[in-house]
Formats: sequence, C-alpha cells, structure tokens
Amino acid sequence: MHAPPARLQPAFANTSVPTATASRPLLKWAGGKRQLLHVLREFYPRRFGSYIEPFFGSGAVFFDLAAARRLEGCRVRLADANVDLIGCYTVVRDRTDEVIAVLERLAARHRSGGAAFFYEIRDERFNPARATAPGVYTPELAAMLIYLNRTGFNGLFRLNRRGAFNVPAGRYVNPRICDPGHVRAVAAALRQPGVTIELASFEQSLARAEAGDFVYCDPPYAPLSETARFASYTADGFDARDQERLRDAVVSAASRGATVVVSNSSAPIIESLYASEAARTAGLAIVRVPARRAINSRAAGRGPVDELIITNVDRRPLLLNVKPRMATATLRRQIRRPASA
Repeated sequence: MHAPPARLQPAFANTSVPTATASRPLLKWAGGKRQLLHVLREFYPRRFGSYIEPFFGSGAVFFDLAAARRLEGCRVRLADANVDLIGCYTVVRDRTDEVIAVLERLAARHRSGGAAFFYEIRDERFNPARATAPGVYTPELAAMLIYLNRTGFNGLFRLNRRGAFNVPAGRYVNPRICDPGHVRAVAAALRQPGVTIELASFEQSLARAEAGDFVYCDPPYAPLSETARFASYTADGFDARDQERLRDAVVSAASRGATVVVSNSSAPIIESLYASEAARTAGLAIVRVPARRAINSRAAGRGPVDELIITNVDRRPLLLNVKPRMATATLRRQIRRPASA
C-alpha cells in the first residue's frame, strides 16, 4: 500500500514573485497555470541549464520565469503538438504589428456584431483558412485565433474529429480583444536570446532533457469523470495511453538527471502511474495541491479541486496559507514523500 500523496497549501510569500510589468500569458488555455503559480514557484530549482516546456499551452510558467529573469543565459525550448498554438506564437513573435492591426479590426467588428460575428469568423474564415493551408499561419490566422480565444466559451481550444475548431461563443459583456502593449510584451519574451518555439511531440522534447535541465510538463489532464473530458487540443485527443507514454518519458528524463515538475489531475490513473516502482526509482514523488476547477459547463462545478504535482525537486517546509478566518492558526508542515519511496 502506498501512503497518500502529501498535501501542499499555498505559501504566504515567495521571493520570485514577478513585478507588475511582467508579461502574462497571451492565450487562455485549458488548465492554464496562472492560479497555481504561487505553488509552482516553490518547485522551481534554484539553478538549471536549459528550460524545456513540452506542453506550452498558455505558457504561464515560462512567462513567470521570464518575468523573474530566471531564464537569462539559458537555452529555452518551448514546444507543443498543437499546430495552431505554435503557428500563432511564431507569427506573434515575428510579425507582431501585423497581428495587432488585424486584432484591432476584429475587436471593432465584434463590438457591433457580437456572437454572430464570432460564428462568422469561426465558420467562414478561421476553419476554412486552416483547412486550405494546414500548419501555415499568417497574421490574419493568428489574430483570429486570439480573437476566438478571447471571446469563445471559457477560452477553450477544442477540435472535433474532423479537425475543425468548434468552441461556441462565450457570454462576455466587454471582452478585451486587443491589447497592443500586452501582445508586444509577449512577443518580446518569445524573442529573448536562446528561446525557441517548435512543433514537436512531448516525447521529442523530453528526449532532449539532460542532467541539470529544468522540465515543466502541463499535459491535458486525465479526466476526473466521463463528463470532464476537455483533452481535444488536437484532433487525436490525449488518452490514458498517452498519459502512460508521458510517465515513461518523464521517468527517463528524471533518470538522466533533469529536474522535472509535472502537473496533472488527481484522477486515480495518474496517482497509479506515478506511484510505480520506476517513478519512485527515478526520485519522483507526488504532492497534492488545492486548485480551482475553471472548466465546467456549470458555474457551480467550478469550485475547489485537488491537483497533483509530480516532481523530483527537493522540497522544503512551507509556510501555509490558510483561509483568512483561520489566519491565527498558521503553521509549518514538512512535505513528505510517500512512505514507500
């Protein structure tokens, strides 16, 4: 029997908190980590060589590290298997002002057209353009993706089995579609020396991790229930076999000496995969953290839920952050490895 994962509460303070001028993510993304950064920072290694992020998504951890100037002098490999995501970021980096110009026109049209304009862009322009030239991104396509992301339901990116983007319009009163200063800040972060963006599988990215590197993996989460499947970021989805393949790649990277941090849901399959003998031998341990479920068709279902952090980072006692009404009862706890580790 394995001991239950240790439970981590957010820390009160952290010296790596970025300044107010730091870049925030460009895109909303399923499982985006902005709300968990205060916890994830506790697992950033003090020193590392290269930084590798195989599931770039919103890039919250990358932007957090960049804002704290933790990536200066490092080689940074940002990758994802989502061709639209990589295409969008690459064009934003290389043709920033053109993307902004298109976004400004889309924002103006959305103010008068609302949901009807959303569906016009999605069905008559975005999906046909993607189908005509798969993988070829232009400033127009990048701007349309940002627009759909800012105005679609919960900021989801979801494809149907035919590979078409099918997220419905969201219910936003006044979405901020075009923020030129923000887009330029994101582009500047992506243009930093040593930063590369590539279309690649997680296995290709993790295979490059060597001793002294820092790897952060934020894969599509294993669903907690059959009605909670939001893993169709590519037409092929991300299933239990993919989670097992990821575990194997993470174990290999950790065994080579890379520092690894993985986020995932608290689904039983994830706890089982990372409680395996191979994972323990590679030095990986599971920590349970309280988070907030942001993706649910019902607002009532977007409440607190546990997530897992799987890591080989040496952890230290953390000052717990309890609810305000219990502030006088704060204490320190030691995060424990599973007893079988």
